[in-house]
Parts: sequence; C-alpha cells; structure tokens
Amino acid sequence: MTSDSRTYLDPEVIEKISGLELKARLIVEGFISGLHKSPFRGFSVEFAEHREYVPGDDMRFLDWKVFGKTDRLYIKRYEEETNLEAHLVVDASESMAYTSRDGKGPSKFEYACWSAASLAHLITQQQDGAGLVLFDEQVRKVVPARNNRAHLGNIIHELESAEPARGTGIARALNEAGEAVRRRGLVILFSDLMDDGDEILKGLKQVRQRGHEVLLFHVLAHDEVTFPFDRLTRFEGMEEVSQITADPVALRTAYLTEVKEFRRRLRRVCLANRIDLVEMDTAESLAVVLQAYLAKRASVRRR
Repeated sequence: MTSDSRTYLDPEVIEKISGLELKARLIVEGFISGLHKSPFRGFSVEFAEHREYVPGDDMRFLDWKVFGKTDRLYIKRYEEETNLEAHLVVDASESMAYTSRDGKGPSKFEYACWSAASLAHLITQQQDGAGLVLFDEQVRKVVPARNNRAHLGNIIHELESAEPARGTGIARALNEAGEAVRRRGLVILFSDLMDDGDEILKGLKQVRQRGHEVLLFHVLAHDEVTFPFDRLTRFEGMEEVSQITADPVALRTAYLTEVKEFRRRLRRVCLANRIDLVEMDTAESLAVVLQAYLAKRASVRRR
C-alpha cells in the first residue's frame, strides 16, 4: 500500500463532515465538536449549579454560605470536563479484501480504512483520544488512544501497513477493545460481520454492558447487497472456504433472504442495546454516508 496518508484522509470526506457535530449519544465523555462537557455529573472540577438537598445526599457538598443567607440546604453540583477516548476496531480478515466482480472501486477493507481514518482525523482534531485495534482471527495490533495530531500518523501507518488475511474473530476483538478502553468511552467497529452471528451479537452486548458506547459500521460490497450474478459462476471462498461453481439465478432468492434476515436481526439487537448502526455499501460515496450519519446524530442531540 502507498505510504501517503492522503490515501485514507480523502479531502472530500474531511471537508464535508468536519463541520458537523458528533456529540453526546455517539460518545460518552466529551463532544467531538469541541464542547467537552461531560453528560455525567461529578464533584471534582467545575461548579455548575445548586439543587435542593434531599435525604441521603453527601453532606460534604452542602453550600453553607447559601444556607447562611437563605436558611435552606443546597447541594453544590459540578460539571466535569473530560476528553473522549475512542477505539477504532477494524476487521482485517480475508473476506474484507473483496472488491467487486469488475475489480473497480475499493475493497471492503479499503472502505473501512477510509472511514476509520476520517473519524480518527476528526477525533484528534478536537483533542480527543483515538486508538486503533486491527484484528483477524485474533487481535493483530493495538494502538493506545492518544489525543495529539502526531498520533494520527501512527494510526494511518498501521492502516496502510495492514493486509487482509486469515479468518475472523470479532467477539475476541470486541472483548479486548472493551478492556483496552480505560474508562467509559466509545468503541467503533468496522466489519463485514462475516463470522458467527451469535458470537458477534454476544460481543456487542458485552461491550455495551461495560458501559461503553458502541458504533457499528457494517461494511458490505455492492455485490453482496445486490447479488448481480446472472450466469454460471465460480465463487472463490475466502477464510478457508472452498470454491464452488453454481448457477446464481437459482441461489439469488435464498441468498438475498438470508442477507435481509441477518440485517434485520442486527438492527433489532442494535436498537435494543442502544448501539448506533450504519449500513455501508462500498458503491456509495463515503463522504455522503458519513455526512448523513453525523448530521443525524447532531439532530438527535439538539432534540
């Protein structure tokens, strides 16, 4: 792969999405927009407001000056200002190498890398911490989260150096990513999800149960979404799957039904566990996909 970081930091993508706010519900502790005010209340940093005392409150935080003036008990509340810690978890298994039947356009892995690098750019630009986890059958590389621009180069380098290979172990990667995030943060997964469905869903739930926010980019090639094959075709297996020659017309209905059912189940699990799901087709403009998602999240936050 080329060593030029512009391969992944597409100027069109950065230009179109950098002005949008990626805020509270997409993250946990901080706003990528630069408004780093935590949605959690603490008692350690900046005074926010008073509220009336209720039995059970910690007496240490009573404001005795206000009591002296009003003869009423009030608790000091503080708003902690923190930075986001986000881990970009990128599937580098062999199935991610698929491009399209005509060989044009990006592979799923390239599309995932463009997405991950673009979000890493925005995150570090706002002084939030971005980390990277590359995985196939096992976790291949972990880059700890940092919040400086120089660190972005480390993430880009690892993405450029990686080549899709071997099988997939999504549940293990999610588990290690969840453990690597030192405090409640954001785990962003980029994958075609070509793995055991039950294990994938179990891994997603476990990350959420640790208190992390989860954002899932489900990356599929256009051929996988539409199954456009119309003549006798030899399908070459990936991830240790053998070749098969078949009539795709006879398979199309059953195949598309399977894909539709899996995506429906995935949406249901994500909704139930408050996981943001973005379905990606490699034939679509990445700038448009990311811009639409970030605009949607900003709209939810404003409401």
